[in-house]
Amino acid sequence: MKKLLNLCLCACFLFILMSFVGQPASAQEKTITMKFSCQFPSMHKVALLKAEWCKEVEKRTNGRVKIDFFPGAILTPPAQTYDSVLKGIADVGESFCGYTKGRFPLMEVVDLPLGYKSGYQSTKLTNEFYHKFKPKEFDNVQVMFFHTAGPQDMCTKKPVNKMEDLKGMKIRATGTSAQIVMALGAAPVGMSMGEAYDAISRGVANGVVCPVEATKGWKLADVVSSCTMYNSRHTNVAYVVMNKKKWNAIPKDAQQIIEKINEEYIEKQGKLWDELDKEALEFFTQKGGKMITVSKEEDGKFKTALQPILDEYVKSMKAKGLPGAEALKFCQDYVKAH
Repeated sequence: MKKLLNLCLCACFLFILMSFVGQPASAQEKTITMKFSCQFPSMHKVALLKAEWCKEVEKRTNGRVKIDFFPGAILTPPAQTYDSVLKGIADVGESFCGYTKGRFPLMEVVDLPLGYKSGYQSTKLTNEFYHKFKPKEFDNVQVMFFHTAGPQDMCTKKPVNKMEDLKGMKIRATGTSAQIVMALGAAPVGMSMGEAYDAISRGVANGVVCPVEATKGWKLADVVSSCTMYNSRHTNVAYVVMNKKKWNAIPKDAQQIIEKINEEYIEKQGKLWDELDKEALEFFTQKGGKMITVSKEEDGKFKTALQPILDEYVKSMKAKGLPGAEALKFCQDYVKAH
């Protein structure tokens, strides 16, 4: 009887021990799985960097957060990526703000023709701008980080040496890029970058507003012959955001790990854009493409034609009760200082 009692006590002890030790261990091992929608083609180096980010998150969280990567806009079209993240169709999404102009009004200041010199410069600016101004337009998602493409050129089938050369041209452009195209005398044609190649090859468009990187990364060197540069060039802001509920489901220590990774990838992404521009410049010229820098006199005409876009931004932000003048000054000061 005594022996039976001891066995029962041992069994009870083991059961209690399993309750305290076993359950938390299994809870810790639970994996949160997500889907990442990226617009860049699978072999584009920006897509490869985002795939690396996904692997780094899984590695550093010890497998507690696993992110399946979907490049090439196969999960969500670029213009629908943000809404798809809100609805949980994609848990993490990357796309450009310019695809949904008006959706991110304060952040649109970064897209203005401010005379950017590099993708690293504008990527760093964008993240510092976000942390300073905290635009409410991103309150319903968890921002991972922002990045921008390099300075945008006019890449066309026929050379553009002066503004008059753009007259009558149809140029692929979205968001602020479309405003710039109109201000310079051409007609914007709205479409994603993935559609630009076919549009130019079929004559639907005569060119595209893009960084020189796209002549290689999007194979546009096959359909354009020149890229025109001017001092007041602009950029395009891209976001990487996560569904808020998914973020809140991640343990606090894992969130801190991801935030640290994000800081590292701001640097990596900014530097990558400049590397891609450099590679593409060599690639484009080797294929016979021409890089055109407008004359000083012509550059002044470009700047004068684009100034109303900056003025209109400040005016429209004031009407919305947003600090447009402060936002613009912050960006202009940053570009001058860096």
